[in-house]
Amino acid sequence: MKSMTGFARREIETPFLKGSLTIKSYNNRYLEISVYLPPYLAALESRFRDAIAASVIHGKVEASLRVREVSEPPRVLVDAAAASEVASALRTAAEAAGIREPLRLSDILSFDGVVTFERNIDADTAWTALEEPVSGCLAEFDRDREREGRSTRADIESKLAVIEESVGVVEGEAPAIEAAIRGNLASRFREVLGSEADENRVLQEVASYLARHTINEEIVRLRSHVAAFRAALEDPGCGKKLDFLCQEMNREANTIGSKNILARIGEAVVSLKDAIENVREQVRNVE
Repeated sequence: MKSMTGFARREIETPFLKGSLTIKSYNNRYLEISVYLPPYLAALESRFRDAIAASVIHGKVEASLRVREVSEPPRVLVDAAAASEVASALRTAAEAAGIREPLRLSDILSFDGVVTFERNIDADTAWTALEEPVSGCLAEFDRDREREGRSTRADIESKLAVIEESVGVVEGEAPAIEAAIRGNLASRFREVLGSEADENRVLQEVASYLARHTINEEIVRLRSHVAAFRAALEDPGCGKKLDFLCQEMNREANTIGSKNILARIGEAVVSLKDAIENVREQVRNVE
């Protein structure tokens, strides 16, 4: 089991570049990948995405490469026409404002596009240098998510034990519901009809009422859902399936609560629903 939250950071030092790569992730229903690279490495974005998608199923993943040094020297380009236009505009503005200060180069360079930097970097060469560090950072990222997943699983299993205990209480008290229903209905018939109460009619009404209010079916389904939940814990990318099973367990718990007439079962249902909700909260962080 892996968590959808994780973090990894790796220093990169190759003959091509020096820098650091950070990968972090958050909960998300689908896989959403954001890659932040220097403009001259933008051609590598798809390769970063493919590498991440190969090891992550769900979650919002952010990968950021910060470069401190690159072996390829930049080309400095000057847009002479833009510099001329900026200088002319600044002089016009200075005359209109009555300012007689001399025009400085720093004033012109403060405008975007006058001077630009370019690096002609071959994408294949760059990826050859970065592929191993990226794979190493992703491996560390996976280990962090697995560590968080183990902690999440331990908490989920403790709550599953509470669920099973509560189901056991409900199952043990289920016959008492049937006995109470039989006794209450028979008593009401006799109160209304007295000695004229037809025993067969009483039995028919009791059977009809029990068919609508027995909880044996819900207990069986709850145990089946818990078993399926435990089995799914072993599957990669099980988060969505576990969330669905939590919904189904909660549905059965609600049905039992609506049919219940005993305080002891009512207490067990409250404990059951609380444990299911706690499990569901944890499941939302499972990949």
